[in-house]
Amino acid sequence: MGSSAGDSRLDFGKLEYGCEHYRRRCKVRAPCCNEIFHCRHCHNESTSDHHELRRHEVESVICLICDTEQRVGKVCTSCGVNMGEYFCNVCKFYDDETDKGQYHCAECGICRVGGRTKFFHCKKCGSCYSIALLDKHLCVENSLRHHCPICFEYLFDSLKEIRVLNCGHTIHKECFVEMMKHSLYTCPICKKISM
Repeated sequence: MGSSAGDSRLDFGKLEYGCEHYRRRCKVRAPCCNEIFHCRHCHNESTSDHHELRRHEVESVICLICDTEQRVGKVCTSCGVNMGEYFCNVCKFYDDETDKGQYHCAECGICRVGGRTKFFHCKKCGSCYSIALLDKHLCVENSLRHHCPICFEYLFDSLKEIRVLNCGHTIHKECFVEMMKHSLYTCPICKKISM
């Protein structure tokens, strides 16, 4: 069967809209300040008082195709486009770049990237890790629920790749590479050898 006119409408504008963080066909109204942003990261980077948008509290979005403000949903109630090819109603998350392998982890409580089959949720660590680490990592309770010890960005919902050190502590992969360039081979948290 060929695609119908309705199917082509769903894909209208796909990958043509969004921000530096996500390709999507909607903006969100931040419930905390009532302002409109492309995504929660755009909000968090632009607020002068550094308050953060709580993704689960978003109630309304604005379609970028027809400019209609509406309740959170995958398809625009006015023009009928998918506001995001990937959509999570729990996280109020939209993304047209589905090659990232987005999936919602109920135990983390957020959407992750990389593909559900390539990751597992470690209950003790409280986060999703690469399947390559299954039964091969030292568990550290809530290991991602802190800031990177190098750049101080919060790791749990960071968009950057994470490295799990031999001691079980976590760090951004790019921060780890930078440490190696400076011959720093110990964990910045516990000082154990990190390689």
